[in-house]
Amino acid sequence: MRIPAHSVCTAIRDDIVAGVYERGSRLTEEPLARRYGVSRVPVREALRTLEAEGFVVTRRHAGACVAEPTEQEAADLLEMRLLLEPLGASRAAQRRTEAHLKVLRGLVRLGQERARRGGSEDLRSLGGWFHETLAQACGSHALSSTLTRLRHKIAWMYTVETPADPVESWAEHGAIVDAVARGDGERARAITALHTERAAAAHRLRFAGGGGAERVRTSQHAVNMSGRRH
Repeated sequence: MRIPAHSVCTAIRDDIVAGVYERGSRLTEEPLARRYGVSRVPVREALRTLEAEGFVVTRRHAGACVAEPTEQEAADLLEMRLLLEPLGASRAAQRRTEAHLKVLRGLVRLGQERARRGGSEDLRSLGGWFHETLAQACGSHALSSTLTRLRHKIAWMYTVETPADPVESWAEHGAIVDAVARGDGERARAITALHTERAAAAHRLRFAGGGGAERVRTSQHAVNMSGRRH
């Protein structure tokens, strides 16, 4: 069975974000094909997509390498998110479906419960699902896909400190959903802007200086599966 290129792309992107491949390290088609259990064709297609997304660069005499973004490029991503997340929430207030609301409310309930109990790892995962669902609810593929790429790149470039008050943070998630459910785009935009600004202050750059090493850690991803979230 031919493995879709987007599945290979997702696996490589996830491993770049996780630090399996360091900044500046080479990404050679044949070893990647062996690693993910696929032919070189979907690997080649995946590398082209990842280059368009900014995770990969092609260098003369070296081929495909993991990109090495500057601190300014990293800062620009946070600024873009500050602008686009509130826009997405405002659009979601007008275009969300009942299915979106059901998922968002469920995530808020879980998040608030975990926040009261503690457990930062669960909260980070739930927060990611919340913002991905909110972006999907905006009814614009262009906007939601842009927000998804931003989240991937921000997760690659930054570590995020645990909120000083996770309960308050999840109360903000709940307020966003309430505004979206009421169709109040302006309030959804305002609360999301405040929430995103506070979250941005907790981001710390992962890198200090250039990469270049070709060390590869143990991958947690396999591609030979019937389905994979993209």
